[in-house]
Amino acid sequence: MGDNHQNILMKKHLQVTMNKIKHFPILCWKTSKKVGAEDPRRIIHSLKVGLSLTLVSLLYLIQPLFQGIGNNALWAVMTVVVVLEFTAGATLCKGLNRGLGTVLAGSLAFFIEGVANRTGKVFRACFIGAAVFLIGSVATYMRFFPKIKKNYDYGVVIFLLTFNLITVSSYRVDNVLKIAHDRFYTIAIGCGVCLLMSLLIFPNWSGEELHNSTVLKLEGLAKSIEACVNEYFFDTEIDENKESCSGDQIYKGYKAVLDSKSTDETLALQASWEPRHSSHCYRIPWQQYVKLGGVLRHFGYTVVALHGCLQTEIQTPRSVRILFKDPCTRVAREVSKALIELANSIRNRRHCSPEILSDHLHEALQDLNKAIKSQPRLFLGSNKNQSRNMLALAAAEAGQKQKEKKRQSGVSLSSVKTDSSALMEWKTKRASEQSREAERKVLRPQLSKIAITSLEFSEALPFAAFASLLVETVAKLDIVIDEVEELGRIACFKEFKHGDDDDKEEHITVKCEKPKINVTQNQLSSVSGAE
Repeated sequence: MGDNHQNILMKKHLQVTMNKIKHFPILCWKTSKKVGAEDPRRIIHSLKVGLSLTLVSLLYLIQPLFQGIGNNALWAVMTVVVVLEFTAGATLCKGLNRGLGTVLAGSLAFFIEGVANRTGKVFRACFIGAAVFLIGSVATYMRFFPKIKKNYDYGVVIFLLTFNLITVSSYRVDNVLKIAHDRFYTIAIGCGVCLLMSLLIFPNWSGEELHNSTVLKLEGLAKSIEACVNEYFFDTEIDENKESCSGDQIYKGYKAVLDSKSTDETLALQASWEPRHSSHCYRIPWQQYVKLGGVLRHFGYTVVALHGCLQTEIQTPRSVRILFKDPCTRVAREVSKALIELANSIRNRRHCSPEILSDHLHEALQDLNKAIKSQPRLFLGSNKNQSRNMLALAAAEAGQKQKEKKRQSGVSLSSVKTDSSALMEWKTKRASEQSREAERKVLRPQLSKIAITSLEFSEALPFAAFASLLVETVAKLDIVIDEVEELGRIACFKEFKHGDDDDKEEHITVKCEKPKINVTQNQLSSVSGAE
């Protein structure tokens, strides 16, 4: 019987494995098509890497070139694999670090080799060992310096590797100078091919990635706020698919902002290595983009709290929410319009409109204030409701005490039972205790909810928190506007002209649409120590 069961399980596992193998090519094709459709630049980058590897492989495949360089031609292939990145800034950063580290390491290694050759063999070995220890320790310690770690860490790693290879191998190899020269030439060829591909053939700029990601973050926050308010005053007749779509839209909008810190810093660092390709000869303030990203993250925390109001255990009844629907939706709409205007100003590299905070936002806030003041009973409580809730709480507590008395009386009667029925009585008692424990676990959250709802402001507290957070977004909007204006001033954005705000009156609608490109998925990790 057991053998038959095992055979059946093996057949099922084999069938599942065969199905996976059968559908694997289709899955690969669908995944490849999806990745390429999300960002066609990935296909172009892959072709650029393949073309670069083909070019440097000619050093090894063509006989005249191979005779001049030899086996060191493989270092050009390794350089292309390690250095060529998705953006031009990342390639420049790695390529220049690799070249600088190789040159400095080779120069220092030849200097130490020249000094060591003037001594005896034993002293030469001791001198090389001491030099390796000293240079290795100092260079590794320098990697902890903040500026070096941020900008030149890869160059220090290449320096250490190249220095040790040349210095140690020079003790046993006579023609180490020729090997070092050939290796330097092949690395220079590899770096040159990488820079040529990155800068001249369909370049992807890290600065543009950072610029566009900032625009998308502002648009995502705008959509999240309006979708959040729309869902809070959600009509029960709307189908569940639209509700789930709205929830995904809210989450995706602020998640891209909260997860952007490391990406923004990396893109800003890589953009600082890129040549200035703008029409004006001024330095683009990439660090100001990072600072603006920090302000947007603080703004995003408020949106997260606003989204949390939709998922709290204690909710304001819909009949109460509907009283404040109009002013709240108007406030959210005006905040979203302002964020969209900021996104358009950054996208077009112009200053934002002087009327970005229109009178409509001020009127909506005033109407919200009047609506809250017009319902004093909701925020001051009702003696009738309070008495009813307190009576319910007292009744629940009385029922619990009565059950406790019955339990105690049952325990006292069990002491007079005979020895023959002691075991049966113990089992019954055990089962009753477990059932009472289950009842207590069910009753505890009910008592907690009754106690909470018995408080004054119980119906208005959840909405008060929601309205307070909505007003907080307006307050933090001023900080975002100041940072965007500071960015425009430092980056010399063009002045605003009437007619540039075509999208100002555009109403933001939440709909299921194809998600925007996530720039973090284009950052490929590579083995930095490959040499």
